[in-house]
Amino acid sequence: MNWTQVYDPLGNLLLSTLVASLPVVVLLGMLAFFHVRAHIAAIAGLGVSLAIAIAVYGMPPSTAVAAALNGAAFGLFPIGWIVLSAIFVYDITVATGKFEIVKQTIAGLGDDRRVQALLIAFSFGAFIEGAAGFGTPVAISAAMLIGLGFRPLLAAGVALIGNTAPVAYGAIGTPIIALARVTGLPIEDLSAMVGRQLPFFSLIVPFWLVWAMAGFKGMREVWPACLTSGASFALVQFLISNYHGPWIVDIAGAIASILSLVVLLRFWQPRRIWRFEGEQERDAAERQRSIPSRRDAVAAWMPWVILSVLVFLWGLPQVKAFLNGISAPEFHAPYLHRVVMRAPPVVAQLKVEEAVFVFNWLSATGTALLLTGILSGLWLRVTPRRLAEIFGGTFKRARVSLLTIAAMLALGFTTRYGGLDSTMGLAFASTGFLFPFFSPMLGWLGVALTGSDTSSNVLFGNLQQITAEQLGISPVLAAASNSSGGVMGKMIDAQSIVVASMATRQHGKEGEILRYVFFHSVALAALVGVLVFVQAYVFPGIVP
Repeated sequence: MNWTQVYDPLGNLLLSTLVASLPVVVLLGMLAFFHVRAHIAAIAGLGVSLAIAIAVYGMPPSTAVAAALNGAAFGLFPIGWIVLSAIFVYDITVATGKFEIVKQTIAGLGDDRRVQALLIAFSFGAFIEGAAGFGTPVAISAAMLIGLGFRPLLAAGVALIGNTAPVAYGAIGTPIIALARVTGLPIEDLSAMVGRQLPFFSLIVPFWLVWAMAGFKGMREVWPACLTSGASFALVQFLISNYHGPWIVDIAGAIASILSLVVLLRFWQPRRIWRFEGEQERDAAERQRSIPSRRDAVAAWMPWVILSVLVFLWGLPQVKAFLNGISAPEFHAPYLHRVVMRAPPVVAQLKVEEAVFVFNWLSATGTALLLTGILSGLWLRVTPRRLAEIFGGTFKRARVSLLTIAAMLALGFTTRYGGLDSTMGLAFASTGFLFPFFSPMLGWLGVALTGSDTSSNVLFGNLQQITAEQLGISPVLAAASNSSGGVMGKMIDAQSIVVASMATRQHGKEGEILRYVFFHSVALAALVGVLVFVQAYVFPGIVP
């Protein structure tokens, strides 16, 4: 028996929106203001979402529970699998002492902590985002920054802020591909339009990142590094997204950004080396002694080289299709698959929602990361027994975080299948003339709720298209804005916060991380809204 979603159950859109937002308010409020542990806050938010979906929206209890279980399963696989395997790779490098050499090679480029943050959180993080996405760059970047001596909160915050501008083209362009699929708009036009929005922010984010960690004066002192890393990435991002497509935008941009910054540092260094409070300056002799030999450096960096190669290969559609052909069983969620009907005005006509869980264990990015750990361990002459011990330690440290991620995704799936998120989306869509400003904010909301730019595009892509057509605005602009605005919600979504807390060993301090990045997320999303508003009414010719 089918159940059709209702988007205004109280007969007043404002009241319905307030009720629909309660799960998110409970979750974020408990994290940010009441210092409740993340897994407890997530379970509480899930309970509220289930109660509202059943009692207010009329969702059948069996369907609501099935949605929560489906979300929890997705939280554990592939998201939890990615995070667990990524931390496993990092733990191997730490256990073998090779991460100390990695730290030394990065410090050899420059002792300045601001430059190190740019190189890892923005440039290298963008490469991992382009190849894998789904939380991988935050996990790896934050862990690397911690290993370099960054304070846990700062490492988490910097990794989250840095992982913004590349997100729309993450995982070999998956968000744009999904957006084209649900809207029916040309993928080339959507890729080009996002590529005429995000390069502005690719240029801004390095400055913003350094400003967040070192203040305005500290940012001004390293403006050449910020400009080099941001401009090189932005230029490549624009060219490839407009003249090739969405698939390798981040990977090519990240490589350009890393190489440009490395070349700059050979000719330029900041006049004042910025360090953490209490951190001692190293003299020239000490720096020279700490530079590892080329052989040691190659051995230490090999796990990260293997990671980059395997994650890139696993992201290729041909490789993914081949691995899925070997083993990718699909399971239809009982009481949920093809039970929920989405209705106008969220979609043009009634649409049956599918609920298929694909256990693509071979093609999953987490499997590539696990294989990276095994190969890296063998390269570093770690015995299989010791590898198993390291993995066991990683799992023990991650088990509460995995529970939290499962609860977070259960909440997100319940609000999605229950129609609560669509109620909030319709509130944004009712803003009329101001819709171009709020269009990116809708994408921001979608990512904040689901933890994924891809999911946000699937969720709100049709709504953006329909609303734009009704208001006489380009549907390509509105749909692309959903993805561009969504990237700024990536730093505050519960999944990313938990991943960052796990990577930096800040269990129970997710609220502190959320408070650290919340302003930056809202401010950058509002700036995307201003840009889209200008593109809609002042420069409409910019739309493909």
